[in-house]
Amino acid sequence: MDVPFLDLRAAYLELKHDIDAATGRVLDSGRYLLGPELAAFETEWAAYCGARHCVAVGSGCDALELALRAMDIGPGDEVIVPAHTFAATWLAVSATGAEPVAVEPEPATFTLDPERVEAAITSRTRVILPVHLYGHPADLAALSEVAERHGVRILEDAAQAHGAQAYGRRVGAWSTTAFSFYPGKNLGGFGDGGAVVTDDAELAERVRLLRNYGSREKYRHEVRATNFRLDELQAAVLRVKLAHLDAWTERRAAVAARYLDGLAGLDGIVLPRPAPWADPVWHLFVIRSADRSALRERLAAAGVETLIHYPVPVHRSEAYAGSRQAARAQPVAERLAREVLSLPIGPHLSDDAVKAVIEAVRGAVAAC
Repeated sequence: MDVPFLDLRAAYLELKHDIDAATGRVLDSGRYLLGPELAAFETEWAAYCGARHCVAVGSGCDALELALRAMDIGPGDEVIVPAHTFAATWLAVSATGAEPVAVEPEPATFTLDPERVEAAITSRTRVILPVHLYGHPADLAALSEVAERHGVRILEDAAQAHGAQAYGRRVGAWSTTAFSFYPGKNLGGFGDGGAVVTDDAELAERVRLLRNYGSREKYRHEVRATNFRLDELQAAVLRVKLAHLDAWTERRAAVAARYLDGLAGLDGIVLPRPAPWADPVWHLFVIRSADRSALRERLAAAGVETLIHYPVPVHRSEAYAGSRQAARAQPVAERLAREVLSLPIGPHLSDDAVKAVIEAVRGAVAAC
């Protein structure tokens, strides 16, 4: 059978009645920006994360950039970022004028290595920016200790980790955190969206100001800013989906458990290994193979769609050519970029599809 990587339409069909009612409510209201749906979603998402404040914005990248700007990060500052991540993490730092400083990940969890982070801190370091990659949280306990020792802040990138927990606490409850609601995320809208959650009331107010032309009152602009708002339609859709997020996370975990069991012991691939203190949400199920191209071709021939997250390390991308980071070798990140392969996973993947993927992987590995 053919197995697509992710079926976004299935989530809509499951919740069609409620989503149609929510969007209809917005359309009937005539209020499409900065209205009651946005306010309600911000309250609900903050409560879900265990934070006091939520400011919803136009995208996950916007959330990172605005949080950094609200922390007064700018030219001359350094922000520690993972060497293995999506480019948006770095680009948000660069947008402020600060320099992203790459640190290698732990190969088992794909997240920032706290020991390497500590070694990379300089007098210019202002923020540590861990990414909870593929749905697995970074070691926030260890990173928080490092940050406290050196007097720097933490901003979490949880674009792939809605509801993930580290040491029994959800991401978003530890420190200021940026989320994405891109359609393919565990909690995704019907377009771009993002949010900053924080316990810092002053920071939250600054993000609110920055997302809306630097204005609290129409035609009065207190700071130089542009438009980073989340619209009412997206907020309404996210409110509907939020009520189902935990159930969908359980479905993802069940798929991951079947993969871990069904693919155990295969030579030639490395399975993800969650840390004992982590409760991941399995945004992606990422295996590693030194013969990735052949494995991927065989899976495609068997009808299984796979993706690569991410094939080009950010420090090797054209965007950072000639930068100080481009001159530094990142052997762990570069190896991961050559080996990682994401298998289909999602809350609407059928039992038959999971079985087909397992059989296809086992067959492809045997043929490699």
